[in-house]
Amino acid sequence: MKKLLAEFFGTYWLVLGGCGSAVLSATFPGVGIGLLGVSLAFGLTVLTIAYSLGHVSGAHLNPAVSIGLWIGGRFNGKELLPYIIAQIVGGIAAAGTLYVIATGNGNPVGNFAANGYGEHSPGHYNLVSALVTEIVMTFMFLLVILGSTDERAPKGFAGIAIGLALTLIHLISIPVTNTSVNPARSISQAIFVGGWAIEQLWLFIVAPIIGAILAGIVYKIFSK
Repeated sequence: MKKLLAEFFGTYWLVLGGCGSAVLSATFPGVGIGLLGVSLAFGLTVLTIAYSLGHVSGAHLNPAVSIGLWIGGRFNGKELLPYIIAQIVGGIAAAGTLYVIATGNGNPVGNFAANGYGEHSPGHYNLVSALVTEIVMTFMFLLVILGSTDERAPKGFAGIAIGLALTLIHLISIPVTNTSVNPARSISQAIFVGGWAIEQLWLFIVAPIIGAILAGIVYKIFSK
């Protein structure tokens, strides 16, 4: 239960901090933090949770991460479904909190930082671009996670490497998909947007899982 609570609150913080920065601060008149600020916000959420709750649950905060670690032989399959449920519920709770905050000024929330492709991509990138982006970015994210948490890696630096990797991923891919690499993050926002966000949600569940599985398989080569 402690592990699941840690995953709940960790994912809650990731969605609230990352998506919250995108919804509330990215384009704030005069002092908006923009793409760079949102990218840093997502990286900082992972960095802070890695060092505060990582010792409790491993700070996966992401169904794709849990799946990738399981495929890579670094996570018990019996814990996989409970972890995923805790992460999704934590993300939805954060999106609900953010919705209450974001609608407090009477203005519509717009796309609510939901992930999309085609006309709902920030740069109007098509489905193929979105699919390739999400698979590759999640693949590289899992390689960083698996490598930096390997028992042979330098101790105490995994949180920094993972947080910076997520920052870099957002710097690359926000224009394409608003960056998912995390089904829990995508599900949470899509629920409150509805319509097109629900219709396109499949990609942001399937692509990160594919990328994570591939990374888990590939990393086994380095583990031998």
